[in-house]
Amino acid sequence: MLNYDFSPFYRSTVGFDRLLTLLDKASGADNSQTYPPYNIERTSENRYRITLAVAGFAESELSVETKDGVLTVRGAKDAQPKADAEKREMLFQGIAARAFERRFHLADHVSAVKATVENGLLHVELVREVPEAAKPRSISIQSASPTTIDLAATKQAA
Repeated sequence: MLNYDFSPFYRSTVGFDRLLTLLDKASGADNSQTYPPYNIERTSENRYRITLAVAGFAESELSVETKDGVLTVRGAKDAQPKADAEKREMLFQGIAARAFERRFHLADHVSAVKATVENGLLHVELVREVPEAAKPRSISIQSASPTTIDLAATKQAA
């Protein structure tokens, strides 16, 4: 795996420290996690969808939360009742049912608006809503009228 040194950028830029920190974190060891598999897609200019494969998890066993620009998806299987566990003997287990926690760093003004479970897939809908104050706005250009001073009138007043 390649490691990048962002320290030259820290020395020569101002105000990009958050972006560089995110790049540092993204290139770290957190990328080695592969469970559960997921997709990130853009559904329109300002809408995104993260889809995680959560086969075997009930809605009550999943949680989705956002805090400080980080979307966190957790899954934890409820403990099986002892009566069920005693009756069953697992001969082969190919469906993973282990607990997981997956984090996604969100850009500014991106927020999660909806999460649904359908056919073993968890869909998290995201929207980028730029506030009016941050949107570009047009400023009208007005011509400055030159002011003329009548010297004759000022001399008579004096």
